[in-house]
Amino acid sequence: MLHTGGNKANRGAKEQIVSPLGTSSFAFACVSGATVLGFLLHDILPRDHLSEGSKDTVKLGMGMVATLAALVLGLLIGFATDSFNKMTSEVQHTAAKLIVLDRVLAHYGPEAKEIRDLLRRSTAARIETIWSEGGFRPSSLARGDSLTESETVQDKLRQLSPRTDAQRWLQSQALSLSEELAQTRWLLIAEAESSIPTLLLAVLIFWIAIIFLSFALFAPRNATVLVTLLICALSVSGSIFVMLELNSPFNGAIKISSAPMRDALARLGQ
Repeated sequence: MLHTGGNKANRGAKEQIVSPLGTSSFAFACVSGATVLGFLLHDILPRDHLSEGSKDTVKLGMGMVATLAALVLGLLIGFATDSFNKMTSEVQHTAAKLIVLDRVLAHYGPEAKEIRDLLRRSTAARIETIWSEGGFRPSSLARGDSLTESETVQDKLRQLSPRTDAQRWLQSQALSLSEELAQTRWLLIAEAESSIPTLLLAVLIFWIAIIFLSFALFAPRNATVLVTLLICALSVSGSIFVMLELNSPFNGAIKISSAPMRDALARLGQ
C-alpha cells in the first residue's frame, strides 16, 4: 500500500521541478549566443590575439574544460537513467506485490473481504495521484485518501483474528507484504524529490557555452560552420532535455508507464 507517515508539508520547496524544456531551451540560447559572440569577437579582437600561439593556448585550456563538461554530462545522464530504471522496477514490483497481497487475503477467507476492498480503493487513489493530468507531486503520496486508506489496511490486517495455523501464516505474509509496500512508497517519495543541483547544471551550461565560443572564435566564417555549430548546440541541449526528463520519471514527455499498476488494479478483488 506504499504507506508512509509524517507531515511532509515542509518539503514543498523541494517539489519545484526544473522544467526540462525551459532549461534545455535556455542552454541552447546560451550556447548559440556564445557561438555568435565568438564570431563577433573574431572581427573585433586585434590580430595578435588570434595568432597560432593564442589558438594553441586556447585549444589547450578548452580541451580541459571540454573533458570536464563531457565527464559531468555523461555522469548526470547515467545517474538519471539509472534512477529512472530503478523507479520503473519499483513500480513493477509494487504492482506484483499488490496482486500477491490480494491473493493472500483471498485465501485467508471472507473475513478479509473488507481489507481487499480497501486495498483496491487505495491502489486506485494512488494511481490517480501519481499519474494525474496535473502532474505528480511527491508529497501528495504522503497525505490524502490514498495514505488514509493505506494506513487503514495495515491497521485492519493487525486486527484480524486468525483461527487456524494457516490463517496465522497468511496474516503474517500479508503484514510482511504491506510493510514492504509501505517502504516502497517512502522510497518513491524520496527518489522523486531528488533532483540535479541547479548550481551544477548552471556550471555545466557555462562550460559548454565557453567551449562553443572558443570554437567560433577561430573557425572559418561561412554558413556551413555556423549551421554545424548550431546543430551541435542543439544536440547538447537535447541531451540536457533528456537528462532532466529522466530525472522527473512521473512527469513530462518521458515518464514511467502506469500500465503495471492499472493491470494490478484490474486484478484486485477477483
